[in-house]
Amino acid sequence: MSESSSGTFAPRRIAPIGIIAAAAVLFFVLGGQHYLTFDAIAANREWLCGAVAKGGLGAAIGFIVVYAALVAMSVPGGAILTVTSGLLFGAWFGTAYALIAATIGATAIFLAARAGFAGLLARGGPRLRRVEAGFRENALSYLLAVRLMPIFPFWLVNLAAAATGMKLSSYVLGTFLGMIPATFVFAKLGSGIGDLLADGGHPDLNIHTLQPVLLPIIGLVVLALLPVIYKRWRNRRPAA
Repeated sequence: MSESSSGTFAPRRIAPIGIIAAAAVLFFVLGGQHYLTFDAIAANREWLCGAVAKGGLGAAIGFIVVYAALVAMSVPGGAILTVTSGLLFGAWFGTAYALIAATIGATAIFLAARAGFAGLLARGGPRLRRVEAGFRENALSYLLAVRLMPIFPFWLVNLAAAATGMKLSSYVLGTFLGMIPATFVFAKLGSGIGDLLADGGHPDLNIHTLQPVLLPIIGLVVLALLPVIYKRWRNRRPAA
């Protein structure tokens, strides 16, 4: 009988998530969070831009690795990192690099959490089993919706998807596509804030809640949920 089906505690199953958690604690103990502020970015802006200009592709890869690691550790500051990506690489490349990094980092924490927490909801009683079954049946639509409209913390969505045993392919696709609108908005914002940072100002991270941005995103959320709505409507129709 497999470890997942037997329900017995297996330390090696939670080892990956434990290692990531330990890395996150170390990050905060060493004061890494102090560098994820616009004041820190403004203070080091010239050095960062110079490193990107000299490093070329290597600088882009280095940025992706750092961004992905921070996402995997569930460190708050994804919006600041994406704005920084736009500042350093421009709107389009900044969007691409942030999307790649965030998807890699989210996938890493998803796989680590799934190894330790998969099937957790199934052991929580009939109601939770129904929730798990409903989520898994429409996993891509639900994940797209919550990625497009990030009303839940990014790390919480990662762990919830892992606990339901969601397919890796659906998770990666939903995560990548769902992050595109907000990522582009923040990267575009970052591409034009050089003078603002130089003057000691901070960009408005609530830009994605403004009506011209929010309404199209809401429309995309509705489109993502249309398959779920249709399935429920079809299942509730009286039999002929």
